[in-house]
Amino acid sequence: MLYLTSRMVVAPALRAVFRPTVEGRENVPRTGAVILASNHLSFVDSVVIPMVAPRQVHFLAKSSYFTGTGLKGAALRMWMTSMGMIPVERDDTRAAANSLEIALRVLNEGKAFGIYPEGTRSRDGRLYRGRTGVAHLALETGAPVVPVGIEGTPDIQPIGSNRPRVAHATIRFGEPLRFVERYAGVPAGKARRQVTDEIMDAIHELTGQERAGTYNEHPPAT
Repeated sequence: MLYLTSRMVVAPALRAVFRPTVEGRENVPRTGAVILASNHLSFVDSVVIPMVAPRQVHFLAKSSYFTGTGLKGAALRMWMTSMGMIPVERDDTRAAANSLEIALRVLNEGKAFGIYPEGTRSRDGRLYRGRTGVAHLALETGAPVVPVGIEGTPDIQPIGSNRPRVAHATIRFGEPLRFVERYAGVPAGKARRQVTDEIMDAIHELTGQERAGTYNEHPPAT
């Protein structure tokens, strides 16, 4: 019910305000497991993609978003739940393994899962090298990967800001990529690296971002 309310009321209202440009929605399969692999520029990416996708997309979100108190905490928890966000404890030593386990469960249930192969937001606008978790999910489940290219979301909510602004964003959904048959018999490590690089190439074609050529790292805690 929360998702349906968000889909029928909140999403149209947000689209009316921000008027995003959306390309390639027809490339997202309407049923069955699918991975949406996107570049990552702003916190609102995880709001914008579900807002314009033709089906519910599940993203992982910090567990702290679900534990706030008072009216503000309850409202944020309800909003995150309605958008299909799944809480995960990122400071746990098994955070990466737990995240993959959650993603596998979502995909095995025939749902759509959103992931940022770069691992964290790009602070300089460049496209960083992808980490191989996305390839593990694709090869393990056989789910197609839809590359997603986002532009403009830093104008809506720049890194370091907690208030969105009215600005324009563009979201492009690329053609689905399928890997299981093509990589049958390829050693697992090599297959994951090549699949990940192919996904990042597809994202680059959608965004035209300058490529960093290195992995993106989380900024030091302050």
